[in-house]
Amino acid sequence: MHPWLRLALPALLCAWPLSPTIHAQTPERVTIDAHANTTPFPHFWEQIFGSGRAILSLRESYRDDIRSVHKVADLRYVRFHAILHDEVGVYNEDEHGNPVYNFAYVDQIYDGLLANGVRPFVEISFMPKKLAFNPDALHPFWYKQNVSPPKSMQRWDDLMTAFAQHLVDRYGIDEVSTWYFEVWNEPNIDFWGGIPRDLSYYELYDHTARDLKKINPRIRVGGPATAAAAWIPEFLAHTSANHVPVDFVSTHGYADDSVQDLFGTTENVPQDDRVCRAVAKVRQQIDASPTPHLPLFWTEWNVIGANNARDTTYVGPALADTIRACDGNVTEMSFWTFDDVFEEGGPIPQPFVGAFGLIAKGGIYKPSYYQFGLLHQLGDRRIANDAKNLLVTKASDGTLIIAAWNLVDPGDQGGPQALDLALRGVSANASVSIQRVDNDHGNVLPKYVAMGSPVDPTPAQVIQLNQETALGPPVQTQLHDGKLTLELSPNALLLIKVRP
Repeated sequence: MHPWLRLALPALLCAWPLSPTIHAQTPERVTIDAHANTTPFPHFWEQIFGSGRAILSLRESYRDDIRSVHKVADLRYVRFHAILHDEVGVYNEDEHGNPVYNFAYVDQIYDGLLANGVRPFVEISFMPKKLAFNPDALHPFWYKQNVSPPKSMQRWDDLMTAFAQHLVDRYGIDEVSTWYFEVWNEPNIDFWGGIPRDLSYYELYDHTARDLKKINPRIRVGGPATAAAAWIPEFLAHTSANHVPVDFVSTHGYADDSVQDLFGTTENVPQDDRVCRAVAKVRQQIDASPTPHLPLFWTEWNVIGANNARDTTYVGPALADTIRACDGNVTEMSFWTFDDVFEEGGPIPQPFVGAFGLIAKGGIYKPSYYQFGLLHQLGDRRIANDAKNLLVTKASDGTLIIAAWNLVDPGDQGGPQALDLALRGVSANASVSIQRVDNDHGNVLPKYVAMGSPVDPTPAQVIQLNQETALGPPVQTQLHDGKLTLELSPNALLLIKVRP
């Protein structure tokens, strides 16, 4: 559980293109060749998002936020916990102890996603109370999910086959085969009560995977959905030795997870580097396994959360840096979460409490909302570059699309970063457009404070805040002798387009 922290607004500066003669410091000089070789650059960071738990998706605020995120990101899948929670009503038993299934809310949940243009990334969790070996094995989250193994594996099998058959009957196998089914959530920590945790989880996985494949072999299933990048070699050795189906590997890792948890060492790994280093570790483990070609889905991650950083402009540069470093090692990364309709610690009491999402309570767009929108515009081909603060991509029409940032971690002091770009393979005076998110662009926090920091903003106040922070049209400029000089304030994120 992540406690809500008090609002702390960092002092951020704006980011502007400067004339070549005005620099706050000696610029970093980077050369970009528009004709250099490119590699595919799938947008792996924006196609899956996490959210709290299944029942929340029935709320109109949740669905409003999905529609909003669709405007700025290529959102294709949503993953949430607890589709089997008692509040969804899937499993009951009659007076004789016979199982009774009810998929009414499941249908409304998945219908709602599909109606809003996204598919479910199905996390199969948690245990219905009447199916639990220990009905009192409740997790401390506010919604008190049961983390017990089933009291009967046969009854679990029957539930899984009924669940899968219902989905195929309702949506058709052509649709369901495009979904992903992930067995449980973080079974290596307190979300799973089996003893021992690993072997009891493997038994659950084996039964569930075979149950789903029994209904139709086209259903895609994977795991182990562990916290902190754990269990991957052991899980794959088990599934291979026992001929258990596995279509993808999934695990989690956050920038503020400990080095000990992620890597089992005491070395010094900067927080901003931890996620992608863990991704590379897991990719290597998959490559060395008996099933080396499995895709890797990082189904939960987020940037550093200290000092309410997830509400600030810090998110965009940290996101861009993660994209830069993780590219090539991961199939998809699911940002946790797309919005703050979220109740692990209870209902969020007010906007901007350091929660995970792109959209704060009431539908207020955080800086990260606009930053995802900037990075969505990157091209689908990448040009390699050694700079640690640039992503250089190319669109199908030859436009160079460059993300540039000045990453300053929460609590650190940083100044503006001057950047000189020298571009080859384009006109010396090519047209350039620049969009930015910084203290003065796309940053709602000062506007919210100026409004009096309302605990429960009215719909009119939300509209006002979103209108005041909406990004305007890009600034139009041009290269001068093939060069462009920029100054990036701390945690500014710029998107630069250079026309061919």
